[in-house]
Amino acid sequence: MNIPSVLRRPDAASGPGPGPRVVIIGGGFGGTNAARVLGRAGARVVIVDKNPYTCFQPLLYQVATGGLNPGDVTYRLRSFAARTPNCRFRRARVTGVDLEARRVECDNGGPIDYDYLILAQGVGANFFGTPGAQEHSYTIYTRTDSVRTRDVILSNLEALDTDRGRNFDVVVVGGGPTGVEMAGTLAEMKSIGIPAIFPDVSVDRVHVTLVEMAEHLLMPFDARLRHYTRRQLHRRGVDVRTTTAIAEVREGSVLLRDGSTLPADMVIWAAGVGAHEDVMDWGLELGRGGRILVGPDLRAKGQDRVFAVGDGALIEGNPLPQLAQPAMQEGVWAAEQILDLEAGRRTRSFSYRDKGTMATIGRNAAVVQMARFHGLRIDVTGFVAWLAWVGLHLYFLLGGRNRLQSMINLAARYLTFSRQASGIIGDIVDEGGDPGGAGPAAEG
Repeated sequence: MNIPSVLRRPDAASGPGPGPRVVIIGGGFGGTNAARVLGRAGARVVIVDKNPYTCFQPLLYQVATGGLNPGDVTYRLRSFAARTPNCRFRRARVTGVDLEARRVECDNGGPIDYDYLILAQGVGANFFGTPGAQEHSYTIYTRTDSVRTRDVILSNLEALDTDRGRNFDVVVVGGGPTGVEMAGTLAEMKSIGIPAIFPDVSVDRVHVTLVEMAEHLLMPFDARLRHYTRRQLHRRGVDVRTTTAIAEVREGSVLLRDGSTLPADMVIWAAGVGAHEDVMDWGLELGRGGRILVGPDLRAKGQDRVFAVGDGALIEGNPLPQLAQPAMQEGVWAAEQILDLEAGRRTRSFSYRDKGTMATIGRNAAVVQMARFHGLRIDVTGFVAWLAWVGLHLYFLLGGRNRLQSMINLAARYLTFSRQASGIIGDIVDEGGDPGGAGPAAEG
């Protein structure tokens, strides 16, 4: 891209200067990628997020099952801003957006004026109006929720050792990558870890059920990969129930739409994501699931200086999967559109490059669906796919320390799996304790 000279200076200050002032709401995949491009081009960037860190959501299930520490998958946004030219960070919750005045209202530090605005606020859990789901379910879409889920899993496992008449029934709702990864890991903790860590507890007292409303697990994947996934989960002892819908989540049980019930000491909701309620007050046109409607160039409908990217945005007529890769590519694209506008050029339609998708099922088992190349596509399963999954996720972690610590922790868990697969370290949750607001509260 031919960038104007006033937008080329990597040492430009974030205060007054020639570059446009760009406010980015949300420090996730879309927001940080947009900030890199704009900051290096000389724009004055301010990232606003309610959390002081960015979180690598694809590995949060590892936090929930004790494989990684919370700090392994989080990175300080102040450190990110310090390493990115012309970038500043404001820890605040956005309370409103004044589109006419070009101003972002915050609960901390006063309003922020902008020349351009990028909305990368992300999403939270979507319970689809299911009665009792928000009150009685746990989620793993945020760092806080994953730590809470980890502690409840630990508490239930510890209770098995002292209460011989008790079982631990876990129902995982949602057959996408998050649900599959969570169910597979829990099943391996049951079959391999419990005999080592809790020798007096029978594995028959722990049950893992995966419930999916659709006909298959991992619906976007090829049929061969879906069948492989189901077989691997069955081998690990997961009770897989497809074409099964949840009617209500109750305390201690789940009511299915066919009238039957499943015992549930713990329900982990991984059935999908939805928009944050705050977005409804920003004066923008919303589409399905409360996502911000954007045009082909990622500008919000009816706006010439507001872009929306990531899971919280919906391209009209071209919906994309709510995954990390689309968010990262959209963040870069939105940044380049701003540079084009500043140079007097017209914006261009976003073109998503599908690089493939993957999901891990458990130890030595994963599925990788490559993007098509000249009409051909290579799909990989098993140990090679699992290695690819591990390598790619480590690569995309922010910060060398995070990559190194995650690599060490995952390697240690792999090598000592038979002795420490359920060796979760956390706090004990009181009997009957409230999930603590396990509703939609995803980090921006």
